Amino acid sequence: MSALPLDAPTVLRALELPLEHEPVDPDQVVDGSPTTAVAALTEVDDWEIGVWEITPGTVTDVEVDEVFIVLTGRAILRRDDGSETLLVAGSVGRLEDGEETEWEVHETLRKIYIA
Repeated sequence: MSALPLDAPTVLRALELPLEHEPVDPDQVVDGSPTTAVAALTEVDDWEIGVWEITPGTVTDVEVDEVFIVLTGRAILRRDDGSETLLVAGSVGRLEDGEETEWEVHETLRKIYIA
């Protein structure tokens, strides 16, 4: 994970931010060869704010409390309750600590997260 200080009054272009990708843990990969990248930008009180990106493929994850906004890409988010949500640019979502999810990524997805 890279860390870029976002101290007030700084503005970054999240869509243009260079990110370094790493392979997803093989135990989490369901299909394909996805990679992920993350850049923690700043903290506000107890919340970390950053940019996360994943390339096409399908992965499982156990989530932390998080609110996110999708900037680019397309994916289906499957939750442990069986529900499916299409994520596209502009989607705003909430994940719960301990929630088991599956991310089926069709187009590289980049999001801002607050966790």
